Amino acid sequence: MRAALLVTLVLVLAWPSRLRSVYGGKIVKTLPGFDGPLPFELETGYISVDDQDVVNLFYYFIKSERNPADDPVLYWIDGGPGCSALNGLAIELGPLRFDSENYNGEGLPRLLYWEESWTKVSSIVFVDWPAGTGFSYTKANPEDQWSDTKALEYLHVFIRKWFLEHPEFLSNPFYVSGESYGGKMLPIVTQEIMNGQETGAQPVLNLKGFLVGNPITFDKKYDEGTKVEFSHGMGLISDELYEDTKRSCGGEFVFPRNLRCKKCLDAMEKNLAGLHPDFILDKECGIDSPNPKRPAATDRFLISLKTDSLFLHQLRQKRCREYAYLLSKSWADNPIVQEALGVSKEWAGPWIRCNRYMKSVYSFDIPSAVPYYFNISLKGLRGLVYSGDHDLRANFFGTQAWIRSFHFPIVDDWRSWRVDGQVAGYTRTYAPGLTFATVKGAGHMAFVYKPQECRVMFERWISGLEL
Repeated sequence: MRAALLVTLVLVLAWPSRLRSVYGGKIVKTLPGFDGPLPFELETGYISVDDQDVVNLFYYFIKSERNPADDPVLYWIDGGPGCSALNGLAIELGPLRFDSENYNGEGLPRLLYWEESWTKVSSIVFVDWPAGTGFSYTKANPEDQWSDTKALEYLHVFIRKWFLEHPEFLSNPFYVSGESYGGKMLPIVTQEIMNGQETGAQPVLNLKGFLVGNPITFDKKYDEGTKVEFSHGMGLISDELYEDTKRSCGGEFVFPRNLRCKKCLDAMEKNLAGLHPDFILDKECGIDSPNPKRPAATDRFLISLKTDSLFLHQLRQKRCREYAYLLSKSWADNPIVQEALGVSKEWAGPWIRCNRYMKSVYSFDIPSAVPYYFNISLKGLRGLVYSGDHDLRANFFGTQAWIRSFHFPIVDDWRSWRVDGQVAGYTRTYAPGLTFATVKGAGHMAFVYKPQECRVMFERWISGLEL
């Protein structure tokens, strides 16, 4: 909390100089790999978020395909930290998809128009954060930017600068949104925006709420301490192991309190071995991003994506989701694509979908997002927190637990929500305007697994309707 307060004071004092230098965007009408002109409006560009134009964050902005003059504007914070915003644009909720079904490993992957995009009813700003992610860059040591407090500071500056460059959207309803580790940064950034509004930061934003999918709070009590309940509820551990673990651990599942507790937790982890943490029904096919714990040869391949037709063929034959991730690497690391997107010549590359090295040295210096979710909910913002119910990484038991810890009154109790007459998940709404929802049969990035259901959920909620 103290760190966030210091950041707020710095931002308030620095706004006049911070807001002077803004890079203009580029309107992109065609993209390599996409047949014909884009059927939506895409702008890309850089915004400098410091006084000396040293730190430059790259963004993709897609106008609503319905009514951009009035529709909400979403600011999307991807996960990681260190995962590119291209995830949101072309793998998750945006209007493009890589044609992984028909790619044979030669040339650029094709891009297809995605009908289930959330840009059907809202404009979305996707940003590569922090510097060193995607096409964002810094002229200084990038590791100096790799911390929660630096990310918070620069994300806040980015938002206000972006709106100065796009004043026509200042009156639109504005929502901060994200997923995974973006779920930690989201409530902190939102609180900084609200603090800035109260202290006279410009421009004034029409902030209405927030929405987040499968959020990681970085609070071990909820992120890790609920894996036992989730594992038992999903039938991944036996009744006997569950009861033994509860007895021996006394409800404390993060740090084993005795030898018997440790043995039980080790037995649970053994049962979970081989499951995909993002989606327990998925195949474990391999790794999609560099990781310091893997052999250097593997990481060199993933960074450069030298064509290995056998490897790509194996991923494709297994119908592995990692295949599409590798296609994004092949596409974004192409100089023709970078020219089309307006990537700065000062960006050094290579493009990496998720920079795992960054995560290994990143300073997680804000301990928990849970108090920030409480604060912004109390201040009257609308909120939607949704969870794919087959996600082990940020399981829905933990998300429900930290929401319940707020002790908000329930105004719409647990019930199913439906799409085309079928149960799509379950939902509950609390008095300040906070809605929790599960997405049945989905994983960590829920919209990847259940795109139609997630689009319908979003469209209902953003329109003020019941799920």
